[in-house]
Amino acid sequence: MNIGIYIYADAEVLDFSGPFEVFSTASRLSVGNPFKVFLVAENAEVVVARAGYKVLPEYCFADQPEIDVLIVVGGDHSREILKPQVAEWIAQQAKQCCLVASVCTGAFLLAKAQVITDQQVTTHWEDIEELQQSFPDLDVKTGVRWVDQGNIVTSGGISAGIDMSLHLVSRLHSEALAQKTAKQMEFLWLKNS
Repeated sequence: MNIGIYIYADAEVLDFSGPFEVFSTASRLSVGNPFKVFLVAENAEVVVARAGYKVLPEYCFADQPEIDVLIVVGGDHSREILKPQVAEWIAQQAKQCCLVASVCTGAFLLAKAQVITDQQVTTHWEDIEELQQSFPDLDVKTGVRWVDQGNIVTSGGISAGIDMSLHLVSRLHSEALAQKTAKQMEFLWLKNS
């Protein structure tokens, strides 16, 4: 299963590194390597994430393989949300994926692409009000690590993306593999109640 994580300038580092670690660790711990996780950016250039953290994505829009699960990360999305080609790409990928997820303010990009329109969603606690005001038809939840709406899963900020990714491993493979992955990462998996 191909797990594509979309990154861009000023993306929050743990928003993409956390899910990348979860899926790569889960694959390493499992027979048959069930997940191939990779980073995708708009262009085949170095992406400068938050605090100057430089990342060379494996793929760009022009050459990325088919994506089964798309994860759109957050960070400073103020410039990214203004790019029609990004919204179009996200919308197109969402039609082909079995599941679309966001971490933190990645929910804004999903909303801009009309991947989420009136579902229950969440984002970083600091951005809840802005998400609700910007996209009033969304049912924005507070006080949860993630919201699972079937083929759309959104998470709170930063480390919540790790919790959500473990949840996705449990959905896409097994609870046992998710637990084993959390233990290997020495991560206390916080589940929604």
